[in-house]
Amino acid sequence: MKVLFTTFGSFGDLHPYLAVARELCGCGHEAAIATSAAYRPKIEAQGLGFEPVRPDVSLEDTEMIRYFFDRARGTERVVRAMASVVRETYEDTEAAAHSYDAIVTHPLSFAGVMAAEKRKLPWISTVLAPGSFLSAYDPPVPAPLPWLVKIRALGPGAMRAVWRALSPISMRWMQPILELRRELGLPLRGNPLFEGAHAPGLVLALFSRVFAQPQPDWPAQTVITGFPFHDAPPSELAPELASFLNSGPPPLAFTLGSSAVAAAGDFYTASLRAVEWLGARALFLTGPHPQGLPDRLPPSVLAWPYAPHEQIFPRSAAIVHQGGIGTTAQGLRSGRPTLVVPFAHDQFDNADHVRRLGLAEVVARPRYSERTAAAGLRHVLSEASYREAAAAAGAAIRSENGAVAAAQKIDEFLRR
Repeated sequence: MKVLFTTFGSFGDLHPYLAVARELCGCGHEAAIATSAAYRPKIEAQGLGFEPVRPDVSLEDTEMIRYFFDRARGTERVVRAMASVVRETYEDTEAAAHSYDAIVTHPLSFAGVMAAEKRKLPWISTVLAPGSFLSAYDPPVPAPLPWLVKIRALGPGAMRAVWRALSPISMRWMQPILELRRELGLPLRGNPLFEGAHAPGLVLALFSRVFAQPQPDWPAQTVITGFPFHDAPPSELAPELASFLNSGPPPLAFTLGSSAVAAAGDFYTASLRAVEWLGARALFLTGPHPQGLPDRLPPSVLAWPYAPHEQIFPRSAAIVHQGGIGTTAQGLRSGRPTLVVPFAHDQFDNADHVRRLGLAEVVARPRYSERTAAAGLRHVLSEASYREAAAAAGAAIRSENGAVAAAQKIDEFLRR
């Protein structure tokens, strides 16, 4: 069968589908990914089909990324932006769907859900992080209102009441989506961001049971697959980078993934002062931006635009990152303790999950400074419990193969 994967966002929203789609091809199917045109070269380099779908999101648009990374309103802005162009997205997705036998959707693929329903195609939905389930038993930490997590102590009944009270707010963000569904003659299946995004036949949770356990109020058709990792082909590191890693003890690794790096602010300059305070070696993965760092860095510090996380993280003493689900997964797999600095979106909940595993400290971005960074790093580096918990989580995740498991579940579903 020909299967169309629909997704939008950063590399963390693309890479899992590249991994699953390639494995699905190994099951005898054909696979293509429908997303922003900027990703065409990356997708076609994997031997997969590509379908351009608006909006054409680009990680090079730093102004847009900063706008969407506002802690209080970032998620609302993303949803409203996707809703504002849903007619164009649906037009492109529905046209592409004519050539495919099934659709796999990302949590923001509102048009993909409608195209599958309208064309009555087999539909599999996915979630990349547990926060998409909006559980009352394991409630996510919302970036605008992180204090809501304190209501956990009152039990699932209290959390259900909170979610019911907040749901109308997010429903207002999605009025264009609801209007288009009505015009297409599609029934309202609940909130399109939560219960309405889950396929009735199969929901794939593309993360590890180490990271989050299933909850009683998750959809009954949910299967946890493990993290699907899309690793770069094995290759030699650049000589300067390899020389730095080989010239001393494991450094601290600092990264903000593929999108938050454009909204870094003083993250790297504060991190440099923290590293100097600790007397530690450090590798800064800065993306294509200078990040305000001085031209001449101490010999114990190297700034580098990009390096594969799967090669760098295992060679690090500890990792400092923003809590995006892709970076979080790589950090967990590496078996190294972590300091998480969430900026917005699901990053606060992802950070809370790794904190509860006992392998990480969390410092929210507004509180991140050389003092808080140094204190957090000193804690995870000096306490053996962090290293032991990280090593155990890493070993368990390395024993899984989420891409294969997800592809097999899709294959079984299609054969049924």
